[in-house]
Amino acid sequence: MKSILLIVIYIGGLNFCFSQQIAESFPDGMPIDSWFKTYEKLQLKNLGKQYVITEFGVQNDSTIIQTQKIQAVIDLASQNGGGVIVIPKGVFLSGALFFKFKTALHLVKEAVLKGSDDIKDYPIMPSRMEGQNLDYFPALINAYKVDHFSISGEGTIDGNGKKFWEAFWKRRSENPDCTNLEVSRPRLVFVWNSNDVQFQDVKMINSGFWTNHFYKCNNIKLLGLHIFSPHTGVKAPSTDAVDLDVCENVLIKDCYMSVNDDAVALKGGKGPYADQDKNNGSNKNIIIEDCLFGFCHSALTNGSEAIHNRNIIFRNSKIEGASRLLWLKMRPDTPQRYEYILVENIEGDTNTGLAIFAWTQFYDLKGRKEIPISYGDNIILRKIKLNCNNFFGVEKDLNVRLTNFRFENLEIKSVKTKIDKSLISGFVLKNVFINNTLVD
Repeated sequence: MKSILLIVIYIGGLNFCFSQQIAESFPDGMPIDSWFKTYEKLQLKNLGKQYVITEFGVQNDSTIIQTQKIQAVIDLASQNGGGVIVIPKGVFLSGALFFKFKTALHLVKEAVLKGSDDIKDYPIMPSRMEGQNLDYFPALINAYKVDHFSISGEGTIDGNGKKFWEAFWKRRSENPDCTNLEVSRPRLVFVWNSNDVQFQDVKMINSGFWTNHFYKCNNIKLLGLHIFSPHTGVKAPSTDAVDLDVCENVLIKDCYMSVNDDAVALKGGKGPYADQDKNNGSNKNIIIEDCLFGFCHSALTNGSEAIHNRNIIFRNSKIEGASRLLWLKMRPDTPQRYEYILVENIEGDTNTGLAIFAWTQFYDLKGRKEIPISYGDNIILRKIKLNCNNFFGVEKDLNVRLTNFRFENLEIKSVKTKIDKSLISGFVLKNVFINNTLVD
């Protein structure tokens, strides 16, 4: 509890420190809509009729799976015109739950909604994973076409993922080339084709797979979340904090993220013809600000299953242990364009600052003869103070075109100091210092 309090205090300090450094436009010049500047929290009293699950036959018993009873409360609320499902103090076990029209979720302080660790409690159904539409296991919490869906409160959603992690590592030891989908495991939250979604204040921990996955959603606000999965002991594989998959207008603010994979990952499709698949698409107009990052593979990742990301702002945040600050995963079997990305007002410690290299895991051209060309364009890093091992982790790739990068007002401490300007066309450096030496 003390550590969480310190995080809240720190993030509040970030808001004050950077309050005078807010850009009014996205990197391509488009004005930032006032929607991104409204941080009002939802109030329980305004979420409609309250359906406290223990008043509808759900027992306050942490030893029994109560999926059907909790689902019945959700269904009843929807049938009666909507309302908020309230999880009271206690620990409640459940398999996959499906929120319906005009329903929301609220967890009071000391409430825990805990996922079953038996995959049978997550029946296979049409879904979306790793840049492809397929039949797969649902998440613990699911919302399909539920506009205005919200999760609020000071309680905890616990994926109870240890059994799934152990199964994954056992399979990986048997076959180092096994895919992420070979081992059956659920996500924590999956939201599909839903607009005006808001999650706030809850703790989201120990997911079996990705923590929050949004697919084809518009207008998402994630405010004050605490997202965690372990990277020591039994590590939690592939537990990305936030996966945005063909989404537009997203604000991630005042969040703490520490997971054993990427913190914020922008996805949208993979494969040699991914840009021709109607199930795939772009991520656009995304702001990540005033956040604190603990251990993660990267604070902000583009890919690996992505075809187009545009107008991304990552700012006013602290990095404590991320392996990378900004990662452009260039998948050689997928046409990709990452453009108009701004990273500013960041400080902290990371192994690599900017990482750009070929991502060949599960590489498959599916019979296509030529490797598609990918692009990184209009990337800006400014007002950044970092301690790292290798600030400029960019590798030469004949299938990637990098253009119009700008580094400005950087104070970097790095073991590796080389910046190879020949890798980028239209590369501008202004007031860039590495180990107190000006780079020109």
